[in-house]
Amino acid sequence: MAAAVPDAPAVDRRRSGAGEVWFRFSRHRLALASVFVLAALVLGVVLGPVLWPTAIDDIDFSAMLQGPSAAHPFGTDDLGQDLLARMIYGGRISLAVGVAAMLVATVVGLTVGSLAGMSRGALGPLLMWVTDLFLALPQLPLLLLLIYLFRDALKRVFGVEGGVFVMIVLVIGGLGWMPVARLVRAQFLSLREKEFVEAARSQGGTTLHLVLRHILPNALGPVIVAGTIEVSSAIIAESTLSFLGLGFPPDIPTWGRILFDAKDHLDTATHWALFPGLAIFLTVLSINFIGDGLRDALDARRVV
Repeated sequence: MAAAVPDAPAVDRRRSGAGEVWFRFSRHRLALASVFVLAALVLGVVLGPVLWPTAIDDIDFSAMLQGPSAAHPFGTDDLGQDLLARMIYGGRISLAVGVAAMLVATVVGLTVGSLAGMSRGALGPLLMWVTDLFLALPQLPLLLLLIYLFRDALKRVFGVEGGVFVMIVLVIGGLGWMPVARLVRAQFLSLREKEFVEAARSQGGTTLHLVLRHILPNALGPVIVAGTIEVSSAIIAESTLSFLGLGFPPDIPTWGRILFDAKDHLDTATHWALFPGLAIFLTVLSINFIGDGLRDALDARRVV
């Protein structure tokens, strides 16, 4: 009788680091769907002028406050201007403000958090005291005050559109770095005592080398998640400022500005507020779900 052939050993197909992150992220169905929604929105505002080359300032009084139609898929405003064209133009500005403000907040937060996390003297508590001070400030009134004080000066330096863009990005980013700084400090305080950091320090590694080579790469996961949330917060802040009439001027139709212009016609032209509001809602919701998916994917302790 022939001997039974033993089963072949199971092949351990280990995924790479990036493959493991993608596998975990893809298991989050809402995050995966949000990637496609956000990609569609970004492609829409980037390629929109090619697919819908209507000028944002074409006035047609015969088409005032019309609802969605073949000629105007998103309808028109009180001047007969095409809302789809204005939505496409404004979407580029709103998304650019969100990304730029996120970069400002992340850079400042990384700098403050890493200095506080690596400091073993009075610098760390001092930086955290400053961070707590900024966290205690009421953000919306402070945003309004700073914009009121510096709007005209920046307009003279960078022009109308450029000045408002720089001002909004700096103000929103400058008031959004505190959660990133606290998160980075907590990560640094934990990682700086790990064995691999102590081994690198014992081999003569400088503090800068330890931070850039060993600590910062291992702390970037939570920072990336916080950055995605900061994008959505910046978009909401810009929309709030524009809705209050303190953001971009009326001839620059960001999503928040379109909502501001539509507020007096909610009963007669609901579509005017519906589409920009829906765009803001979908953008913020998809970014938040992507942040949730990244949090789960970058958590090495999570078992899938």
